[in-house]
Amino acid sequence: MIINDISSNKAGVRPPIDSDYERDVARLYDDKQNDFNLLLGKDTQLVHHHFGIGDFDRRPGALADEESVQRRLHELENSQTDRLLDLLEGFGAEQRIFDGGSGRGGTAFMAHSRFGCFVEGATISRYQLDFAERQARDRGCDDRVGFNFMNMLRTGLAPGSFDAALTNETTMYVDDLKPLFREFARIVKIGGRYVFATWAINETNSDARRLTDAIDDHYVCTMHSRGAYLEALLDAGFIPYSVEQMDAEALPYWELRQRSEHRSTIEQLFIDGYRTRSVAYLMIAAERVAR
Repeated sequence: MIINDISSNKAGVRPPIDSDYERDVARLYDDKQNDFNLLLGKDTQLVHHHFGIGDFDRRPGALADEESVQRRLHELENSQTDRLLDLLEGFGAEQRIFDGGSGRGGTAFMAHSRFGCFVEGATISRYQLDFAERQARDRGCDDRVGFNFMNMLRTGLAPGSFDAALTNETTMYVDDLKPLFREFARIVKIGGRYVFATWAINETNSDARRLTDAIDDHYVCTMHSRGAYLEALLDAGFIPYSVEQMDAEALPYWELRQRSEHRSTIEQLFIDGYRTRSVAYLMIAAERVAR
């Protein structure tokens, strides 16, 4: 069942937005209506809010025009989601995935396209909710892919109602990972999975905060350390079975994006972050175990 607005359907559940920080995050994405992400997805109608994985053609003269740069950036975005969905290989049409921080629906639609499964997304942006719902109707999959005005920290969903949860570069929008992962553990069946991609602080670099704090300021987010992710997973009852650090594969996206006429200050921050080992790019899969 697609709930749409959890605050009006579940007694005792706090509203999706009830702190200044959450209001700031919601406002950030409510205001992203004519942004670079929308431009990149204009041909496929897959609009993402994450970055990309993989390299690009570096030969002299290659990708010399803006259209080519944008096309390759979007291919790298889709490649990133494909790599994340590889961690759910074997899923079938009758299984259910919870997409925490589902944005404008790009990851959810790719998951449904690959597995034929049910996907239920959650966002605290009213604009993103409306956009994703229109996309689901236009794609003819709104009976199997739905979106809710919902906080992934407190979903109000039934215990054990999902075969998997996923987050695609959204965990940095909570200030404490432990309650988030406990909520995912509550709604995911024993034996189910949680898979996620994230950029994280590389705590081995004592100067990392110089760059990661600037990234936080840009995206109104709270980056967490690699160790914090693993600690929160174990605390919630998720046992990691695949942990990949993919810094070298994440860096080219930013190098290419810096060529775009739509570049800003954020590209250099991520380039410097990966080159100085201040930022780590992680893809992790974990199994929900009985406790």
